[in-house]
Amino acid sequence: MSPEPDVPGFDVSAVRDHFPSLKAGYAHFDGPGGSQVPDVVAQAVATTMTSPLANRGTVTAAERAADAIVGDARAAMADLLGADPAGIVFGRSMTALTFDTARTLAATWAPGDEVVVSRLDHDANIRPWVLAAQAVGAVVRWADFDPATGELTVDDVAAVLSERTRLVAVTAASNLIGTRPPVRAIADRCHAVGAVVHVDGVHHTAHAGVDVAALGADLYVCSPYKFLGPPCGVLAGAPELLETLRPQKLLPSSDAVPERFELGTLPYELLAGTTAAVDFLAGLAGTPGSRRERLVASMAALGSHEDRLRDRIEAGLAALPGVTVYSRAAHRTPTLLVGFDGREPGAAYRFLAGRGVNAPASSFYAVEASRHLGLGDTGSLRIGLAPYTDDGDVDRLLEGLGSFLESSGGSANSGGR
Repeated sequence: MSPEPDVPGFDVSAVRDHFPSLKAGYAHFDGPGGSQVPDVVAQAVATTMTSPLANRGTVTAAERAADAIVGDARAAMADLLGADPAGIVFGRSMTALTFDTARTLAATWAPGDEVVVSRLDHDANIRPWVLAAQAVGAVVRWADFDPATGELTVDDVAAVLSERTRLVAVTAASNLIGTRPPVRAIADRCHAVGAVVHVDGVHHTAHAGVDVAALGADLYVCSPYKFLGPPCGVLAGAPELLETLRPQKLLPSSDAVPERFELGTLPYELLAGTTAAVDFLAGLAGTPGSRRERLVASMAALGSHEDRLRDRIEAGLAALPGVTVYSRAAHRTPTLLVGFDGREPGAAYRFLAGRGVNAPASSFYAVEASRHLGLGDTGSLRIGLAPYTDDGDVDRLLEGLGSFLESSGGSANSGGR
C-alpha cells in the first residue's frame, strides 16, 4: 500500500533524527509500554547529574539549581496538562502516586462509602482503590465496558453511582485497546453526587492534547516515560483540593502544597529530563507562540500523523486472514490489540522480534480488561504508535505479520510459554 503524504507541520524524519536508539534498526511498536528517548532528554539528564546539585535552597548555587529544576518541571508539566503549576506533584511512578493518593483519600471515607472503578482500566487505577476501600470498609462498585465495541459510556458509570460514592477512578484512554471514554461527561455525572474523579492519563497524554479542567478531572496522573521522557510519575490536582488532603509525611518535611505529597528528595535529573521532553513535544509542529500554545498545535499534528498510520495498519490487518482487532471504539488512540485465529499472540511477538519489529503480547497490567474481552490474563498482541513511527515501520510490521500468518511456526502449538 502506498503511503499518503506526510501530515503538514509534522516532519517525522526530522523527529527520528533525535532518537539515537532508532539507529539500531528496530521498528518500535512498543511505545505504550515506554517510549524511546530523544537525545535532548538524555542530554538534560546527563547534564543535571554532572552539574553541582544539593537539596533545594536559596543560599548556594547548587541549592538554587535544584530549586530551579523543580520549578521548571512543574511549569512544563502544567503547560502540557493545562494545569496549575502549584498542583503538580512528582513521584516515583504513576502507580506509587496512586497508592499514596488512595491511602490519603481513604482516611476520609467511612464504612459503607462507595468507590467506583472500571474494568477498562490499567490495574494501577484499580487495585490501589480496591485495597484502600477494603482497608476502611468501603464498598467497591465496578463499571463494565462493552467488550464487543470497547466502549465505556456515561451510563455504564452512572449505573453504579450513588449518594455514597466518594471516588470514581476512570481512564482517559485504555492502554490495552485505546478506548477514549467521554471523561468530561462521566466526570459531570460523578460530581453531581459529590464524588472525586481520579483520571489515569498515562496512555492518553502520549497521544492527545490535555486540559485537565476541560476533562473535569479532580486528579490526573501520567508518566513522562510514556511521552519521550524519563521514568517518573506526575499528578496534577487543583491546589485547593490538595490543601484539604493530609498525607502521611515526615515531621520535618514541608507541609506546603504540592511538597507535602512528595516523599523524600526529588530525582532532579529526571525532572530536568521531563522538562526537556515537554519542550521537545512543544517543537514537533514548529509553530510559534507560548509553550502551551505550541504544545496544543504539536499534539494536534502528532494526532493526525499517528491516525494516518493507524488507518494504514488497520487496512493492512483487514487484508490478512484470521486477524481479530479488539480496538473498536469510535474514539481511541493509535493503539491496536490484535489476535490470530489458531495462533498464539506470543508466537507472533517472537516472530516479529526476530525480524526487528517490536510489538509485544501481554495483558499489559490491564488484566480486568483482558479478562472482560475473553483473553484471560495472557492478553494479545499490542501495536502502539509513537511520534517517531513512520511508514517504513508500518511496512515492516505488515510484512512481518503476513509472513507470520503464512508460516507453520505460527501454529497454536508452537513456542509455548
